[in-house]
Amino acid sequence: MSGNNNNTLTAIEGVRVGHESDYDGGTGVTVILFDKPVTGSVDITGMATSTRQIDSMEPMHPGTAIHGICLSGGSAFGLDSASGVQKYLEEKGVGLDLFVTKLPVVPTAVIYDLSFMSADIRPTAGMAYKACMNANEKKVEQGCIGAGTGATCGKLRGVQNATKTGLGSSCIHGAGGVKIAAVIVANPFGDILDDKGKIIAGALDKGSFIDTNYAIMNGEVRKRIGAPSNTTLCVLVTNAILDKISALQVARMAGNGISRHISPFNTPFDGDMVFCLSTCEKQSDILHLGVLGAAAASAALMNAVKEASSLGSLPCSKDLE
Repeated sequence: MSGNNNNTLTAIEGVRVGHESDYDGGTGVTVILFDKPVTGSVDITGMATSTRQIDSMEPMHPGTAIHGICLSGGSAFGLDSASGVQKYLEEKGVGLDLFVTKLPVVPTAVIYDLSFMSADIRPTAGMAYKACMNANEKKVEQGCIGAGTGATCGKLRGVQNATKTGLGSSCIHGAGGVKIAAVIVANPFGDILDDKGKIIAGALDKGSFIDTNYAIMNGEVRKRIGAPSNTTLCVLVTNAILDKISALQVARMAGNGISRHISPFNTPFDGDMVFCLSTCEKQSDILHLGVLGAAAASAALMNAVKEASSLGSLPCSKDLE
């Protein structure tokens, strides 16, 4: 069981999180595993997404059981890491019963981190398998770890002028024993703002923040327009009862919470996605959950910045205070 001081995703009973990182290549993978199958949906708002096994989360798809989530670096190359999660779960006898075998359903999404340290090193199935072996119910490790190892933000003038970010997590308690928790991998094109609208991580010029939104408003654009090199991934898990439709609405409201802190958000260069998954234990109102989800996502995003450390040649937020 998770400790009482756990304010991360694993505060939701029956949820385990594991990481595996390659610090030489600047990339990694994070897995979220469930003791029992969960149900949910995903809100895809980014134009530059790269995914695997997302189909079963569509409202019209008959599948409802999700056995794990895989978040990876490596862009589309990183999608291969999901097979390591499936291998691990199949060995444990977890998955849809197809009579001849068990088929684990593991929706997977990736961030682009190839330009951070090494384009030749990507998360592998073996790394994801190790992440599964590392998965536990302890407080989620945050910062430059797992899928957040190669995460950066503020890339108006290229990753060489960005700020190092990472992976963050949070948990918000609502009414009637309801909890909703989040994991975020923060790798946006834009800057990240605090609750007062101040830039705390973003594009840099000689150690000072540029203010990406202002620069674009004044006509500055990237020289290499069109490279899908960014993405913010968010996974919400709640103990409240949700079906696919209601989970999709909670995911959408949570995305609004993220949008308050990323400027600009949902650009043509981002593959932003918000998953919302339910362990289906507590009755709750969808509006209540949507507001809680936005708060959980916002807090996780702040932790993805605050818990990050400098890596490679990039400073983190703490270095720029």
